[in-house]
Amino acid sequence: MKALLIIDIQNDYFPGGKSELAEPVEAAKNAASALRRFRERSLPVIHVQHINIHTGAAFLLPDTDGAQIYPSVTPLDGERLVLKHTPNGFFKTDLLDIIKGFGTTETVVCGMMTHMCIDTTVRAAHDYGLPVTLLHDACATKDLTFRNRTVPAAQVQAAFMAALSGRFAEVIAAEELVL
Repeated sequence: MKALLIIDIQNDYFPGGKSELAEPVEAAKNAASALRRFRERSLPVIHVQHINIHTGAAFLLPDTDGAQIYPSVTPLDGERLVLKHTPNGFFKTDLLDIIKGFGTTETVVCGMMTHMCIDTTVRAAHDYGLPVTLLHDACATKDLTFRNRTVPAAQVQAAFMAALSGRFAEVIAAEELVL
């Protein structure tokens, strides 16, 4: 059975938020489409919400609107919600137990930020022996800087998807998902 894992699609990543990503609305639209399909088939859905509790954190802060899950992918009653405080959705959470409890044979992943929480959680899932399908167009990232060089978000996205594709996940577009 497939389960959908929606990671950190939260208000701070959208226009007006404290850490705006590149094309977050389009990514959320594709995630919401996958979510709708899972709900129509009564398949398991797990939402992950990042709350920054670390000193000096500037976004996704406790008890702020920015930390709230984006409206188009808000959990419904009965859908699981996992709170995390690090990029890895499995670290010090019950995510693995929830996935195993559903009898999941494949985890479909989407969310934000590709270069941080998506990458870390997908690699951790692989370490736990969980097959992952990653919806590349239902994820978003931002420009990154390394040694005074800006790497555009589109290149960051492509590099991370290329690195995850094959060994760590099957990387597809949301519309290619077969349930």
